[in-house]
Amino acid sequence: MSKPKLQIIVLFQNLGDQQTYYARSPAPPLSGLLLAGLTPDLVEVDVHHEMVRPIDYDTDADIIALSFMDFCAPHAYEVARRFRERGKIVVAGGKYPSTFPHEVMPHADCTVAGEAERVWPQVVEDLVAGKHRRIYQAPLGASLENIPPPRYDLAEPQFATPVVTEATRGCPFTCTYCQLNIKRAPYRVRPIEDVIRDLTATAKLPFHKRKLAMLYDNNLGGDMGYAKELLREIAKLNLWALGAQFSFNCLDDDEFVELLAEARCGMAFIGMESLSQSSLNSVSKRQNKVQEYETAYRKLKERGILTFSGFMLALEEDTPEYYRTVPQKLEAVDPSALLISISIPIPGTPFHRQMETERRIFDHDLSHYEGDHLVFQPKRVAPDDVFAAFENINRTFYSWRAIGRRWRRFVSTYLRARGEEAIGKRLFRAALLSYILLKLSIFQRHHARKKVFPHLTRARAAPRPVERSVQIAARRREVLAVVD
Repeated sequence: MSKPKLQIIVLFQNLGDQQTYYARSPAPPLSGLLLAGLTPDLVEVDVHHEMVRPIDYDTDADIIALSFMDFCAPHAYEVARRFRERGKIVVAGGKYPSTFPHEVMPHADCTVAGEAERVWPQVVEDLVAGKHRRIYQAPLGASLENIPPPRYDLAEPQFATPVVTEATRGCPFTCTYCQLNIKRAPYRVRPIEDVIRDLTATAKLPFHKRKLAMLYDNNLGGDMGYAKELLREIAKLNLWALGAQFSFNCLDDDEFVELLAEARCGMAFIGMESLSQSSLNSVSKRQNKVQEYETAYRKLKERGILTFSGFMLALEEDTPEYYRTVPQKLEAVDPSALLISISIPIPGTPFHRQMETERRIFDHDLSHYEGDHLVFQPKRVAPDDVFAAFENINRTFYSWRAIGRRWRRFVSTYLRARGEEAIGKRLFRAALLSYILLKLSIFQRHHARKKVFPHLTRARAAPRPVERSVQIAARRREVLAVVD
């Protein structure tokens, strides 16, 4: 008899079938490929990333496992309904089901809350035996030992870099907007030999895809001794390029930066978030120092490391004057690429609790909590100020002219700083990094033009609901201004 078929679907859409958007992402999320690697050989397994292709509701899979974040929750409920109507067993897991399992449970046959490693094999066994439970609760902060490698061979061919894994989980910092601070788990590290095994479990991939990899840690530098030892081992793999994520304060350690270069790190994701120190302080991101940005970015460019930086609008101390200066300040500090978003009061975070307490949230539609919508009343700027800044920064930063300027600065800085290296090695790396920068820029430029700009047009045209308390406060300020 043939095995039952399990299809793991990593959801991405959040605005319904009429507003689908497929991303040009260089790398897939980790969740689906990792879950496939954890799946026992009782079922045939397939992975589907909705960010690159639409869902096939007529699939012959018997079990559908949906992995999703908060902004995909309304979409996930509709997807689950459509599959259940076709007689499929639906399992829900991921960030949002882990945070609010009892809200998700009515929409699925089975819900997995928490990290899957310690419970997923049992879930699959129970599903095949027809005796699954309604909910499986994973232990918080479990050991990260003996995790099998992700199934890179199941990633869609659209992904240029399917080799994605993680070395650590957690972060020592407590930024108020961060989902990690909903249910804090201790910072943990995986055995280094397991991470190296993941990075080399690539026999089924084309040669060029084996040479590029991403570490999807929340903060690789949370344990600096571990990070340095890991980078020394990765350097022995002779990858073409490695991507890593870590916090800005890690760049104070010159040895860490040198080891990144030796490990062929070609792209670093860093949460810059703001060019206003007061705005950073308002969300407890005190590990970032605005006055150090330019030096830090140059330090990475000199070692051939591109930067992909998170950047947020509508933070508490943002002002219209600040927004007018952002394009010039970005040009000065010179990050290679930006992930620009409107700040999100993710349910369960300290930032969300603050906004709820102050009655400033006016949009409770979870599908809008993805960073492209404004769902709360900012403190010092109007919604139109945020929309204008969002559009202006996207248009100026991702114009072809600006992309070209950053490319020239990056390549010239790297080639000058690495003049002692063999010319062939320098030119190969410069060409590879140019390709990565182009892929990142196209990814973000495409997102802005296909998803962000059309939404901003609709947002400006539509009336925005505002809490009555916000209206009263605004009117009170107007009256006081007249009296003064």
